[in-house]
Amino acid sequence: MPAGKRSRPGTARRTQFNLGRALPFLILTLCVVADLLTPDRERFDRLLVAAPALAAVTWSVRGTIGIGLLAMAARALLSRGDAGAAELLANEVVLAGVTAVAAWVSHVRTRYEQDLRELTAVAEVVQRVVLRPLPAHLGRYELRLLYVAAAAKARIGGDFYEAVRVPGAVRIMLGDVQGKGLGAVETASVLLGSFRAAVDDAPDLAALADRLEEGLARYGAWDPDSDAAERFATVVLVELPDGRDIARLLSCGHPAPLVQRGSAVEPVHFADPSLPVNLAGLCDPRHRIEEVPFGPGDRMLLYTDGVSETRDRTGTFYPLEVRLRGWAREPAKELPEILHKDLADYGADGLDDDVAALFVVFPPEAR
Repeated sequence: MPAGKRSRPGTARRTQFNLGRALPFLILTLCVVADLLTPDRERFDRLLVAAPALAAVTWSVRGTIGIGLLAMAARALLSRGDAGAAELLANEVVLAGVTAVAAWVSHVRTRYEQDLRELTAVAEVVQRVVLRPLPAHLGRYELRLLYVAAAAKARIGGDFYEAVRVPGAVRIMLGDVQGKGLGAVETASVLLGSFRAAVDDAPDLAALADRLEEGLARYGAWDPDSDAAERFATVVLVELPDGRDIARLLSCGHPAPLVQRGSAVEPVHFADPSLPVNLAGLCDPRHRIEEVPFGPGDRMLLYTDGVSETRDRTGTFYPLEVRLRGWAREPAKELPEILHKDLADYGADGLDDDVAALFVVFPPEAR
């Protein structure tokens, strides 16, 4: 997601691309002007070979060949009268050779760019299946999500989320898989599938947590060599019942959500949090559900450790509660962008971990 009002990366890339396309013509123009305005002993026309070479970076095969032909025409026009036909022919052969190589490079580049576009399209479809976009409104509540994968160019990481309207309530899950990479994504997809399969039928959050545990255990039994079978995940489950201004929460080793009422921010206290998912075998499984007030005008922030464990150059953790108090008057829809920008500015190396933060807002008018 874009952060704040900073210039979007796509705009910067388009600007660089347009400059790259203009650069071969700039080289041609400068070479011709410099060669005409300088004494004959200064041979700037020899630099014309740079034009088709640079064209291969941004132009198509036909465009690269066309720029190469322009360079050859310019070289012929700038040839000195005392230069022999043999020298002119040799220079043109060199330009033709550079143009041919540049055209081949352009062909290879465009082929790989097409492959990359197809892979990106597939990745976007996978993201929409594994991590579906959340609706802006669900029941009485607004949902505002910030999701950033740590891996460069990745769209999915080890953090995961889901929110579903079920009869009589809204149920939300947010979690964080141990580790990074494709194994973490695999584990996240298994937990998301288990949640979606059980969320309508589970009588309460405790039963839903058990279904998550069972789903990951079953997957590990089907594929014992899978990396997902070796990973655990922290999860927080939330249930917002209709007709009551409360929130029920269950934590499986996950950071405590923050509840904001006006400028007051308090973490939810879990007297007996459950073990992370896939670690329940270490002791007898038990789940304790906490119930806290959550009424019109309140906000709740669910987040992963990619938010709370961001450090500055001195090693100080990100002051999430302090920041949240300062944003009490900010519109809910702007909170993800504000948080993203602030995290990126605060971190010593930017954002080096998956980040997921979900603002659940109970609008005052919903009363």
